[in-house]
Amino acid sequence: MTKTILKFIQFSFYTILLHLLFLSHANPHQLNDQEQAVLLKLKQHWKNPQSLSRWSTSSNSSHCIWPEITCSTDGSSVTGLSLQNMRINGTVPPFICDLNNLTTLDLSYNYMTSNEFPRPLYNCSNLQYLDLSQNYFAGTVPDDIHRMAQLRLLNLGANIFSGNIPASIGQLTELRSLQLFQVPFNGSFPPEIGNLSNLEQLELAWMTRITTTLPSEFTRLKKLKYLWVAGSNLVGEIPNTIGEMAALENLDLSRNNLSGKIPSGLFMPKNLSKVFLYKNKLSGEIPRVVEASNIDVIDLSENYLIGTIPDDFGRLTKLSGLSLFKNQLSEKIPDSIGRLPGLINLKLFNNNLSGTLPPDLGRYSMLEVFQVASNYRLTGQLPQHLGDNGRLVRVVASDNNLSGQLPKSLENCNNLIFLDVKNNRFFGNIPSGLWTLLNMDSLLLSNNLFTGELPERLSRNLSRLEISHNRFSGKILAGVSFWRNLVFLDASNNLLNGSIPRELTALPRLTTLLLDHNRLSGSLPPDFLSWKSLSMLNLSRNAISGQIPEAFGSLPGLTVLDLSENQLFGEIPRELGLLKLTSLNLSSNHLTGRIPSEFENDAYASSFLNNPRLCANRPSLNIAKCNSKPQNSSKISSKLLAWIIVLPAALLGLVASFLVIRIYRKREQVLDLTWELTSFQRLNFTESDILSRLIDNNVIGSGGSGKVYRVAINSSDEIVAVKKIWNKKRLEQKLEKEFLAEVKILSSIRHSNIVKLLCCISSDNSKLLVYEYLENRSLDLWLHRKSSRASTISGSVQYVVLDWPKRFQIAVGAARGLSYMHHDCSPPIVHRDVKSSNILLDSEFNAKIADFGLAKMLIKHGESATMSAVAGSFGYIAPEYAQTTRVSEKIDVYSFGVILLELATGRKATDGDEHTSLAEWAWRYFQQGGPVVDALDEEVKEPRYLDEMCFVFKLGIICTGTLPSTRPSMKEVLNILKNTASLTSTV
Repeated sequence: MTKTILKFIQFSFYTILLHLLFLSHANPHQLNDQEQAVLLKLKQHWKNPQSLSRWSTSSNSSHCIWPEITCSTDGSSVTGLSLQNMRINGTVPPFICDLNNLTTLDLSYNYMTSNEFPRPLYNCSNLQYLDLSQNYFAGTVPDDIHRMAQLRLLNLGANIFSGNIPASIGQLTELRSLQLFQVPFNGSFPPEIGNLSNLEQLELAWMTRITTTLPSEFTRLKKLKYLWVAGSNLVGEIPNTIGEMAALENLDLSRNNLSGKIPSGLFMPKNLSKVFLYKNKLSGEIPRVVEASNIDVIDLSENYLIGTIPDDFGRLTKLSGLSLFKNQLSEKIPDSIGRLPGLINLKLFNNNLSGTLPPDLGRYSMLEVFQVASNYRLTGQLPQHLGDNGRLVRVVASDNNLSGQLPKSLENCNNLIFLDVKNNRFFGNIPSGLWTLLNMDSLLLSNNLFTGELPERLSRNLSRLEISHNRFSGKILAGVSFWRNLVFLDASNNLLNGSIPRELTALPRLTTLLLDHNRLSGSLPPDFLSWKSLSMLNLSRNAISGQIPEAFGSLPGLTVLDLSENQLFGEIPRELGLLKLTSLNLSSNHLTGRIPSEFENDAYASSFLNNPRLCANRPSLNIAKCNSKPQNSSKISSKLLAWIIVLPAALLGLVASFLVIRIYRKREQVLDLTWELTSFQRLNFTESDILSRLIDNNVIGSGGSGKVYRVAINSSDEIVAVKKIWNKKRLEQKLEKEFLAEVKILSSIRHSNIVKLLCCISSDNSKLLVYEYLENRSLDLWLHRKSSRASTISGSVQYVVLDWPKRFQIAVGAARGLSYMHHDCSPPIVHRDVKSSNILLDSEFNAKIADFGLAKMLIKHGESATMSAVAGSFGYIAPEYAQTTRVSEKIDVYSFGVILLELATGRKATDGDEHTSLAEWAWRYFQQGGPVVDALDEEVKEPRYLDEMCFVFKLGIICTGTLPSTRPSMKEVLNILKNTASLTSTV
């Protein structure tokens, strides 16, 4: 019996073994077909995106050669799906785990959405690498996530998960990399993460809803190489045991609220290469470096550190970047730092440093950035070897007590873009080669004792030259016409002499010219060749004579003019009254005659003083009153008088009728017969204060619906912007009610990123909308300041390069305003004409959404409406709106995406290529795999901003998706932007 059983078992064993052997030889094709079927089912589930067009059975080839697929070495099964940045929209389906041997799944940088963590992935029992970053997954991360026990990499970064980080993550003991950055988690960091003994990379940055200390348990992560917890509201002190993290290579705890002293063992780990602790509240002294290490970058800037810079920093032979600016460090900069062979960036500005600079700076290293400004006790010269290696890009040594001559070695630095040594005691001539350095953009030398003459040639890229309060002498030579790209020139308070050459007026980009307090003489050029962009001109306190040229009337952008304290004579040309001047000073000259009527305004009360032979009819101008009767008029002949008296009655009637019609039309344009003011705020003015100032000189812009005026209210020193909407015929009663109802709704908006509507002034034929006035005008004038439009705007704004931190600030502010309109207003408001010219900027460059002339109230949240005609601006119009006139919040999202692309690239919305808009160009460029960094605006592209700029560019592409369903909501866009910030310090 026993033998029978044994034989049966033996037979069964061999039968099973043979069956398995058969399967191993028979199933590869069957398994291959099954896996291909799963992949094609995935493609169909994700609605056949164009990016997966190669997934097809038509070629009869194995799916293992599809570029997104990784198979085992024998080609028998799928082990990896690399689907990053494939424009996939949808969810993660359960059948994905039918790929039984799947170990790697990368779905990053897609449009995937879900209100919960994709729990079906629990069934992928072999999954080791999971990357869901840069998507729109929401909900909470489940407490049982530890069931994915095989995971070695988990990346959930840049999603919109909420709730707490589950403590069970600490049970994923196989993890090597945990990335949870830019997720709006609540609560605090679970100390259980310290149990991940194999962890090498931990990213918990930019969690703005968390307020927590850095758990001391994290210092038990002995294999951790990369720790990134920037911008996550960390408070308290850095654990003293952080130096025990022996494997640590990169430490970034920047942009938090850490306080207390930096632990003495911070620099203990032998492999430590990068330390970022900037923008915290750390105090005390900088700890010493215990032993020579591999440290490459140290950034402890913007804290409250005191004491000295440790001398043993000079032993860090691999150190390339040292940033200690905006602290309270004192005493001398160690000379040993000047001998560091790898030093590239040195930023020590805004401290209390004293003594002389290390003499060997630049001698042994490829120094690129040298910034020591605002250390008022620094003395001596700039190091003579500073530019020896010719790699300098930026030198900032302003606001110190430095002296001597500028190093001649600076002439070697063709990469030098920015040199600022103002407010020191430098003297002597400027090294001749410095004026013409190939890439020089800004040369700031003011408030020193420099001598010599101005050169005939400057760098072709120089846009800003400040040399005021020095001892420069000689004439401005005709060769100044070669300064073609100069935008800002301040040469005031020098010893310049001779006349102003006509060639100086040939600089097409010049916006500001300050030559006051010199010894200039002769007359002004009779005409101006290319000063179309000039907005500010100051020639006061010279010895300029002759008459004021009529050519000033050809400068449409001029807003500030100061010709005071010269020897000018003759009448003020009437053409001067055509200018939109906000500031005018012609005092202390020898001018005669009557001032142009446009200046008979209290705003110019001090503009004409000390010109005894000038007159006006307004007493408040403090000059003589003009004689109302002509002094040399001859008597009217009696015959002519008789002829006039006996004119036929018909002719008199005709003339009277003509005059009545003309007066009536004029009153229609400026002061309609009856006006009604509807106030939405507490006002310091009346309708008459507004109406009397709607003159051409106050026009600052115009569009299809009317003109915009800048109106100064004299009684309160308040300035407002008035948009006049003109109608040729009286509005129907129904339309009038609808207009006022919509204005009333818009007036109820109270948001810091939406322009404040103060009141509405209505008449039968026109409407005046009175808004708060914003000093820095519209975003488009800053981004596209080279365009002709920038030169036609009045006001004393100087349009220069808008740096990236301001651009990012503007993006966040505009997103806040639109998010409020879409999600916090009831009913929601769709703007319908979002564009860079409708984003206005206050004095601090805070963005405000403006111009709701096309706004449409949605009847119900989420319900689209149809407009009778497309409104908007080319380049910003969403494709579905142009084709169907269907209105939803997503058309604003599209337009905002275009603005993001403008901010990142510096291009106009219409500036794609020959036949496409910016959005179309950017989408195609990205699809073709072009490097994003090459598409960014060269004027603001700096290494420290590249990550952020690339992210904004990609977000712009997502927002301008062809299908509205693929675009995020403005609330999601705002959340993404708020949880994104530059990872490098802003100087």
